Amino acid sequence: MMRNKEIRQAVLWFLSMTLILTTAGYTISPLSGVLVFVMAGLSGTLFFVITRKRYRRIARLSEQIDRVLHNDERLKIGEAEEGELSILHSEIVKMTLRIREQNEALRNEKEHLADSLADVAHQLRTPLTSVNIILSLVEKDTDQKNQKALLREAGALLEQTDFLLTSLLKLSRLDAKIVVFQKEQIKVKDLLSAALRPLFVSMDLHDIRVRTDIPEEAAVSGDLKWLAEAFRNIIKNSIESVGDNGQIEITCENNPLFTEIIIHDDGAGFSEEDLPYLFERFYQGKYKEENHENMGHATGYGIGLALCRTIIMEQGGTVSAKNHPQGGAVFQIRFTHFPTDIKK
Repeated sequence: MMRNKEIRQAVLWFLSMTLILTTAGYTISPLSGVLVFVMAGLSGTLFFVITRKRYRRIARLSEQIDRVLHNDERLKIGEAEEGELSILHSEIVKMTLRIREQNEALRNEKEHLADSLADVAHQLRTPLTSVNIILSLVEKDTDQKNQKALLREAGALLEQTDFLLTSLLKLSRLDAKIVVFQKEQIKVKDLLSAALRPLFVSMDLHDIRVRTDIPEEAAVSGDLKWLAEAFRNIIKNSIESVGDNGQIEITCENNPLFTEIIIHDDGAGFSEEDLPYLFERFYQGKYKEENHENMGHATGYGIGLALCRTIIMEQGGTVSAKNHPQGGAVFQIRFTHFPTDIKK
């Protein structure tokens, strides 16, 4: 306590005033001098006791803050008395609670980052290892037909790796909040046209039919480029599921409250165990084999649908998936209309 410069100055002034007043009182009468000295002593003792008590409370607060800064889980709330020091104590308690919450969030984020990096490393290692094996086989095999088949397989694996890296880059940009979405009215027909255009070749090769039923006036508010990316990932997932001679149906419900786009394919659908986790990053679930030679809706690297959900949610929409009662998978994407979205 005496390390405090203000306290030392106060004690010095108090002792000086006590000496002066005691001397003055003693000049009047010895009894007055003694009385002044006793009153000064009692006042000084009371001041010392109260100040020491306050310093002990401040020391406890300081210790509590130090514990939080060193990630100690113990946190004493303390007394709830009136007074300026209690108000300060209350504010410090709030601050320490907030710091602890932030520390916990940072720990969780660090663990999530470590897990994500491990997943990324694993996902990249698998196709690259396969490519290395294929290239070694190409070196040993002198048959040109076999070499071409192996090289096509290696090319497909490199395309998958490129898709993974591109999607991860987009997700990282979205997570970092550095993407600025455009806000414009987009006709659903134009949105689907932009999403389907890069997939036409693949659909033609596998004879996949896409039937659409979209009202002319149906529109959503958002960024055409990014929303097309999200819808493309969903449709691509359906294309992989239906296989050759499959069919995808896209319908739209448009009303004053919301616009809902429904994508239904006649593939094998999802495994019930996978449904709660379809949009989680790096989730690779079981596959459902029913009535098709293909493996149903494969979750692949667990990136495409995660990217899709992030893009849609960042622009005020929701996306969900389920199995259709009559077979196949159904994706439901809904955008709620707000007053600013409605044209006057």
